[in-house]
Amino acid sequence: MSTDASRHPFLELARERVIILDGGMGTSLHRYKPKDDDWGWSATGKHLMNLSDALVYTHPEWIRAIHRQFLAAGCDGIETNTFNSSRLVLEEFGMADKLEEINRLNIRIAKEVVAEFNTADHPRFVVGSVGPGTRMPSLIDPAIHVDFDTLADSYRRQLQIMIQERVDAILIETCFDLLQAKCAAITALEEMEKAGVRLPLMVQITIIDERQRMRPGTDVPAALTALEAIEGIDVLGMNCGVGPELMHEGIRHLCRHSRKLISVLPNAGLPETCGGETCFPLQPQGLADWLERFVREYGVNIVGGCCGTTAEHLQAVVQRLRGARPVPRRPVYVPAVSSLQTSQELLVEPRPLYVGERTNTNGSRKFRELLEKEDWNGLVELAREQEGVHLLDVCVDYVGRDGVRDIREVVRRFNALLTRPLMLDSTEPAVIEAGLKCCSGKAVINSIHLEEGRKSLDPKVQLARKYGAALVALTIDEKGQATTAQWKFEVAARIYDICVHEYGFPPSELLFDPLVFPLSTGQEETRKSALHTFEAIRLIKQHLPGALTHIGLSNCSFGLSPYTRQVLNSVYLHYALEYGLDSAILHAGKIMPVAAIDERGRELCRRVLFDERVFDAAGNCIEDPLQLLIAHYAGKKGKARKPTRWGIHGATSAASYHSGTSGIPCRPIWMSRCRNTPPSTSSTTFCWSK
Repeated sequence: MSTDASRHPFLELARERVIILDGGMGTSLHRYKPKDDDWGWSATGKHLMNLSDALVYTHPEWIRAIHRQFLAAGCDGIETNTFNSSRLVLEEFGMADKLEEINRLNIRIAKEVVAEFNTADHPRFVVGSVGPGTRMPSLIDPAIHVDFDTLADSYRRQLQIMIQERVDAILIETCFDLLQAKCAAITALEEMEKAGVRLPLMVQITIIDERQRMRPGTDVPAALTALEAIEGIDVLGMNCGVGPELMHEGIRHLCRHSRKLISVLPNAGLPETCGGETCFPLQPQGLADWLERFVREYGVNIVGGCCGTTAEHLQAVVQRLRGARPVPRRPVYVPAVSSLQTSQELLVEPRPLYVGERTNTNGSRKFRELLEKEDWNGLVELAREQEGVHLLDVCVDYVGRDGVRDIREVVRRFNALLTRPLMLDSTEPAVIEAGLKCCSGKAVINSIHLEEGRKSLDPKVQLARKYGAALVALTIDEKGQATTAQWKFEVAARIYDICVHEYGFPPSELLFDPLVFPLSTGQEETRKSALHTFEAIRLIKQHLPGALTHIGLSNCSFGLSPYTRQVLNSVYLHYALEYGLDSAILHAGKIMPVAAIDERGRELCRRVLFDERVFDAAGNCIEDPLQLLIAHYAGKKGKARKPTRWGIHGATSAASYHSGTSGIPCRPIWMSRCRNTPPSTSSTTFCWSK
């Protein structure tokens, strides 16, 4: 199945001129003032009050009349009366056995009415409405929590019916929980794939008050980051919750940064109580004023109304906007990841993006011990201690344990209780997928490589495309871990070609890790490993457009004393930044401002990194900077530093990375002749400045 629905008439028309959908179905039905008998009862005796979808049994003529009113007002499309017709919601009313019938009847009524109004000059559309339900997978409160797979199964049959009945578009609306929105969208795309049918897919989020956040506290930029990454979503927008005035900033942000079509269906203002009944204060001309602004100033493609909007409201909108072309948009795409709460750009200034290493079984003994005890609260507290980082690297891989279970237990808590986006680190695709199903925001998958060719690479890239995630790519191929700069670059180029040109993966969401080897062994084969890693960073940044670079820093000093590790890690990071590094996994509290390192220690670290040993005429090493460094800090104890509010290094030291005022001699620079030098493993490609 093609993933491109752009040629569907609904989307083609939305690009040409604004599409106007209908108004609020639920509030329109309530204007009939249904009595107990109108709502009816389920077979189990459950009263069906407020299950508007079930009025298709007792008053289908009301539903037809409302559809006709909106189409007569000039609307281009109507939504099906199926907002609550997913399994979990119908189960609450004792109506799960009626799911198929309720959905089909409501869809067919909408299609019959549309057929009455449809003409060649004015095509009309049926949009399948999928509501959020009453559960929230982002939260861990057992009273409202639902896991991803259960929620997906709840939507699945409803979506299958919509596909079978050939609605013109599927609208997942009133999404107050970001993970619920992702789950429904991913399930819709799965079912379209199975059916070999591609329908336009719309997703609309809901903010609940003047804080401009979704119910768990998600802001609009975080929601955009997570949903923009799911390729199959064709339209992003907002509906319900509030009126257009409170949607204003969110719609402006979507229009400025989303590359998808944009929709907005506001309520007729915030609900008020009038004479003991709920009413909505925004009048038809007021709604038309706001929607006209959204279309003509910001470039919104699809408009309509939600709660409290009547045929009179939409008639005013039609009179104002019929045939209007949205102002052209030039969205600025910002590479980012996100948590449930907020978005985090991948390109930060000052560099690098800091990824905390302490929530990793391979990088933290304390994390591993807490995992063995299944001290889930302790793991959350350990994660909270990682001040100054932008992301958290999470790895639960541990021999003898159930990785899928562990990642679920850890990530669902981190997702709900922490504000940092997550990097999911595992060798097992099943573990990665289980973690992604618990991430409300946009995560990073760590990692892909070519050790077994494409056998393990393809499944993880497919997971990244399906769930909307960024990728860390290691420079490992069928021959092993790349050791030279040229080899590292060649592996990166292969992965880049597969991800970008075959899968259409955004290059700015590929973080290439050219591998950090320990410098502490003294073995000849690793003496120049730092130099090759630095040069590989430069080659990747220079020759793979848009790609980012990333390292696991702590490996460089493995085996040295704690204080020596702090110093060498800090100096290694400094030079990696000089060569273009964007991101690093590290222990944030143990990175030192280079200006705070004693001059002798800095110089010895530099000589270790660039392998400046001294040899006699016979080729014997007579001065080894590594041994001198070990001796220099013998007995010196390390101490973790508390990151400042400016980041790990503080404002002054961070600026020194870029100004060259750090006091480190022999700072490498790249003259123009070096930038134009072909990729090579030779040390002659490096230029130096005293």
